[in-house]
Amino acid sequence: MIFYILVGGASALVTFLLALAILKLSMRYRLYPKIRERDVHSRPTPRLGGVAMFIGVLVGFAIASQLDRFHLVFVNPRPVLALLGAAAMIVLIGVADDIWDLDWVTKLAGQILAAGLLVWQGVQLTTLPIGGVTIVPSTTGLILTVLAVVLVMNAVNFIDGLDGLVAGVAIIANGVFFVYTYILSNGVGESEYFNLASLITTVLVGACLGFLPLNWHPAKLFMGDAGALLVGLLMVASAISVTGSVDPGALDSGRQLLPAFIPILLPFAVLLVPLLDFALAVIRRLRAGKSPFSADRMHLHHRLLDMGHSHLHAVLIFYAWTAVASIGCLLFMLVPLEWAVGFLAVGFALSAWFTLAPLTRRKAGEASAQRARGAEASGVARLDPLDAASEFDAAPDDSIVTDASPSPKETP
Repeated sequence: MIFYILVGGASALVTFLLALAILKLSMRYRLYPKIRERDVHSRPTPRLGGVAMFIGVLVGFAIASQLDRFHLVFVNPRPVLALLGAAAMIVLIGVADDIWDLDWVTKLAGQILAAGLLVWQGVQLTTLPIGGVTIVPSTTGLILTVLAVVLVMNAVNFIDGLDGLVAGVAIIANGVFFVYTYILSNGVGESEYFNLASLITTVLVGACLGFLPLNWHPAKLFMGDAGALLVGLLMVASAISVTGSVDPGALDSGRQLLPAFIPILLPFAVLLVPLLDFALAVIRRLRAGKSPFSADRMHLHHRLLDMGHSHLHAVLIFYAWTAVASIGCLLFMLVPLEWAVGFLAVGFALSAWFTLAPLTRRKAGEASAQRARGAEASGVARLDPLDAASEFDAAPDDSIVTDASPSPKETP
């Protein structure tokens, strides 16, 4: 474990120091875009943090390559070089998009090329992780891998709309996935603890930890498309590298049935939030006759803000959903079935309650204002200004005011 801490710590430190340097250079030379209509921040902010994260990842891999414990990862360097090459392509595309705002066709083509590079060098699904069933023909594995890489990269990029959101979600999800890969290696030799999937999650968590202090609300630096696409690429690469080769028969599936499905379920669990947002966005835009890659202000994080959550509360809610889904899925391998189900039930119930709390408070406030109708309720504000255009217009009462109109005392 100490070797993973060393590699992750180096990635975090390099990312943090370079992010500081990029922030200073960006502010000095005004390397930041104008604020867009869909943005939630109110001041121009540099968006090149993904460059610092990428270099932090490179340093993490470079240090691991010099450690004997990781020698199995680099015995065949082709997958590692392909991963880093694909990451470089994605970062370049992301930086270009952050500066020149590329069209979606160009971005999609670059993402497919990066995914193709991974597949070409062997980072692809070769088996279905239920009993080691081989995918036939091999072309199917290639297509599924490219689709998965493009899907996850865009899904992670879609939720990159609040300070600290992507970095925090990635830390939680990849922390859980690291534990999963570590458990899979238990009992097959100490050297197997040091595998590509665990190394990817380690350097990614380190890069996100190093970047998060500058990205916490109010953010001084954004990771931009370069950083969000990089996070998505590394997350899906780690999932593919372990999911496509694990044989769940080695797990204690005699005690539980679900562990045999964990290799399929866990990648979806750790990506629950971005995949859900991505699916809703695609459906929403296609129904409106728009491109699924067109921008709008109706993502899940926008809706949480519109519901009345603060910026911090919205981010913490995303953290909660991610933690409950990923940890709960992992618990099926560690504890009795009923305990894992109980954790998921309680966790999702609490997360749902905190998510919907502003609506509950709004309804309570509206009910209180309506009960006060006809009585002296000076200073009572109805939470929904639309009520002023409904039944209260038919029977006006000057003692009841709304946020959309001045009180009688303020009327000249």
